[in-house]
This record gives sequence, structure tokens and C-alpha cells, in this order.
Amino acid sequence: MPPSTREKRKQRNTFELCRSVHEAEYANVKRPIDLRTKEPIEPARKFEVNLEADSYTAEKYALFENYQRVVHHEEFFKISESGFKQFLCSGLGQKTAIGNCKQKRLGSYHQCYRLDGRLIAMGVLDLLDHCVSSVYLMYHEDFSDWNFGKISALRETALALEGDYRYYYMDSITHEWDLLDSDMLQRLSARRFVSMALERRLALPANREDMYRILQSSSPAATRLNEKLEIGNVKYERALDYVNGAGLDPEPSILPNSTNVFEAGTPGAMSLVEVESNIDLGRWGLVIGDEVVSLEDLVSWDKDSMSDSDTIKGIAAELAACIGPDLVAKTFLKFNF
Repeated sequence: MPPSTREKRKQRNTFELCRSVHEAEYANVKRPIDLRTKEPIEPARKFEVNLEADSYTAEKYALFENYQRVVHHEEFFKISESGFKQFLCSGLGQKTAIGNCKQKRLGSYHQCYRLDGRLIAMGVLDLLDHCVSSVYLMYHEDFSDWNFGKISALRETALALEGDYRYYYMDSITHEWDLLDSDMLQRLSARRFVSMALERRLALPANREDMYRILQSSSPAATRLNEKLEIGNVKYERALDYVNGAGLDPEPSILPNSTNVFEAGTPGAMSLVEVESNIDLGRWGLVIGDEVVSLEDLVSWDKDSMSDSDTIKGIAAELAACIGPDLVAKTFLKFNF
């Protein structure tokens, strides 16, 4: 059934990931009607994406060999079929589970991207009960300008959403190079707070000692710096305050001195109102010896307050605020007094 005018307007003004990633697929490409033949016009190219078992084929190995040799600049004698099979074709066994009344594929798979029948890229995925884990991605050198890193991330995110896997994990490879250059590392090491806007505006040296030496010196270098910055009283004080970290801390009077999660406004934690509205705290299980009871079964539960850290109700409320409703529903409490 064709979309209504309202749906078309929504599609134009709203980005929907799952719809957008499938638009370029051969099966979904719009086919205008040929006015002469009155037949739909077939797309000039055929782009398809399929999820396949992580089995070995000569086609997949040829793609892997090209990627390792051209993109990764790996020496040819280090590239082998046996290595490819062991690394990317011998993962978890495939099986099907039922979740939320629909089938869910589990195990290791190859997500294959084909253009006019040619395999041009392939993602290696582990599909687990609660996540899609991206293991590896390869593409042919002819398509290096297609940005397959971005395409695959969007496709795999959509797969996680559509398949009800809940989470998407990108590869866990730890690179050995530093993502920060030495200049930025010096700045971060020298100051408690780094504002690159101020650093550039005041032309501050990266090293803390150099900054002090220049600002506190009457040497020609300091004079040139002052002239360059037109430092005067205002900019001089601003630069000196910035280097010293002055003005970055809140006033002592507004610093929270409470250890209570709600009163301290702990970043990332739910507020007291959110806990009361979204978590049925009284139903949380409490392990006592060999038995599990609900918190609401405690004698003092009804008279205690969630905001009182000295009560079990208050302690449970603060913990719930930190871990969220999903974990509360899956866990039990156990106190060791």
C-alpha cells in the first residue's frame, strides 16, 4: 500500500535509520513507469545485502586477500586461506531462537554486500542473544571511496534494532597508536581543564613551565608575547588565571557535601522522582538466608523514605537510581551486615 501524504511528509523531514539503510537495495529501489512501454524501468545497478553463514568460499577469500594486501599493506606471505578460515570462518555455530514472538538468528555470520552479483564488501558478525557484535569488515580496493566503515556501522545498527538484539558492539580491537599528539598530551597533562579556543586565542605554550616563564618574565620574549596578545591587564590576568586553573571550581558554598545520590545530583543517576515513577522498588527481591522476599514485605518499608540513606528503602532507592530499571528487574539484593 503506497504511503499517505502525511507519511511522505514525515519521511522527508524525519531520518529513520532502518528505512533509510534499505532504500538503495535492489528490491526497494523505486521503479518509475516507462511512458512508452508502460512497464517499470529496471535500476541500472543491482545492490544487494545478505546475511550468510560464515562459511568459506573462494569469492570471500579473494575479497579478503585484496583487502589485506591493498588496504592493510600486509605482506603476501602472511595472507593465507588457512588463516582466513581460522580467523573469520570458524566462529560460533548458527542456530535460531525465539524472542518476542519472532525468530532470531544467533551465531557467526557474514553480511555480504554485492553489486551486480559481485562481492564488494563483507562484514563478519557475531549475533548474540542481546547484541550484534561487529568482528571485522573488509572491502575491495575498487570501492574504497564508498565509506564502507560508515555504511556497515549503519547497517549493523539497523540489524540490531530490527532483530531485537538491543545492543550493537563495534569491534574490540585495541590499537597501539596514541590518538593524541604530543602537543595535546602536554596540554592535558599541564592543566586541569583545557579549552582549545582559549589556548589558540592566547597563543599559550603547551608546557606549563614555559607558560609561567613567559608570563612572569620581563624578558624580550615576554614583551613580544604581550604585544602579540595585546595582553594588557585583562588578558594577562585571564591567561594567568587559566593556566592556574582559577575560576574553574564552583564556589565552596554550592559544593554538595552529601553522599546521598539524589541530593548530590550524581551524574547519570536517575532522580528521586524518576525512581518513584519508573521503578516498582517494593517488588525488588531481597535474599535473606535461603529465601527471597520482596522489599515491600519488610516491616518498616511503608514508613521509611526513599530519600533516607540510613534505611534499607533509601539504600535500595539510591542503588536503583544508579543501575536503572532494567537491572533492577533482573537482580536481587543481598545485604551483609
